[in-house]
Amino acid sequence: MARSARPLRKALCDAFQFPLTLARERQAKHTVRYLASCGILMNRVPMLKTPRHCHAQQRNFFNIAGPLINKKKEYSERRVIGFSMLEMYNVVSGVADYKHFVPWCKKSDVISKRSGYAKAQLEVGFPPIVERYTSVVTLVRPHLVKASCTDGRLFNHLETNWRFSPGVPGYPRTCTVDFSISFEFRSLLHSQLATVFFDEVVKQMVAAFERRAKKLYGPETNIPRELMLHEVHHT
Repeated sequence: MARSARPLRKALCDAFQFPLTLARERQAKHTVRYLASCGILMNRVPMLKTPRHCHAQQRNFFNIAGPLINKKKEYSERRVIGFSMLEMYNVVSGVADYKHFVPWCKKSDVISKRSGYAKAQLEVGFPPIVERYTSVVTLVRPHLVKASCTDGRLFNHLETNWRFSPGVPGYPRTCTVDFSISFEFRSLLHSQLATVFFDEVVKQMVAAFERRAKKLYGPETNIPRELMLHEVHHT
């Protein structure tokens, strides 16, 4: 019985293998091309098809920062600093000097200025994006510096606010700094790239202005640890 089953199994295997063998022979015939003019045989190389999963991998690359759902970013920070309101106001309102100390600021030129108002041309870059835009600055000495982007090609909206209020009671050379920034990119892809660098660019802002104040006005006032305040919010 076992011997009689072997030819049957072989016949079944041959039957299943026949279509595959026929397909290979046909493919071999189609891959050979005879060039009569040259008297040679050439192999025709089949065109390679891109696997379907490659498209999914490309989408994952652009999704490195998460789903493409929100182009708007907001960040706010409140901090007690050992400099007076006027000192911090002077640092922040000095837009022409931004290129010397503000992270990723490549250019900052004031093109017009009058009481309570200034207009400046700025260039901000963080790889691989460089944005040039005009900023309209509102000044309320020594309480407020507000800047809004008016003609950026990269941003739908860009606004920064600096507010200065009294600091720790009993420590006159201190102030409370409220910094906020909100921006929205025109392109979803630019928004993705910005998200990657968002923490690096924005979270260094207040610290950069504080270092500038130290350079201009000397050491800051020492504030007892229990009286210090530092709050951060971002979306």
